[in-house]
Amino acid sequence: MFFLQMSGFPGSGKSTLARQIGKETSAVIIDHDIVKSALMKSLNKINIDEKNLGEVSYNIDWSLIDFHLSQGHSVILDSPCFYTEMVERALALSKKHNVKYKYVECYIEDMNEINHRLKSRKRMRSQIQQTQSEERFKDCLMNSTKPSNTKTLTVDSSLPLDTYINDVIRYLEDEFAI
Repeated sequence: MFFLQMSGFPGSGKSTLARQIGKETSAVIIDHDIVKSALMKSLNKINIDEKNLGEVSYNIDWSLIDFHLSQGHSVILDSPCFYTEMVERALALSKKHNVKYKYVECYIEDMNEINHRLKSRKRMRSQIQQTQSEERFKDCLMNSTKPSNTKTLTVDSSLPLDTYINDVIRYLEDEFAI
């Protein structure tokens, strides 16, 4: 069993990779965009700020992850990993359920490619349509939150999925993890 924390800028291919991993491993996928978009739709008439909405949706994510791990399922969290608290909670849940913790970052350095992907996908309510600030984009790339003392994997997700999926599966099968 494993708990996989996805990471990467919006549009970098996290969901595409998570779905393929789910197919190949039967892992449960917790997609943060689905949870947050459903909350946005449900709370449409209630005045709630973006920060609080994000916090509530992540609390739902973590509760679902905890539940599925407790039932003996491998779990993938499909969400950007921008905050230290995300890694801390993931490590704590992995330890609580005695499962391997894994971390895969989808990396694309080309902002134009990211914007192309963002504009051409079917967008959920919670997803950005494009990144307008190259400074923010570069900052996110340079400062992604990664766990220390844990072997992580970064994939060049500008390449076709079939060129790196086997590396990801081998990484997930690696027994040397927290």
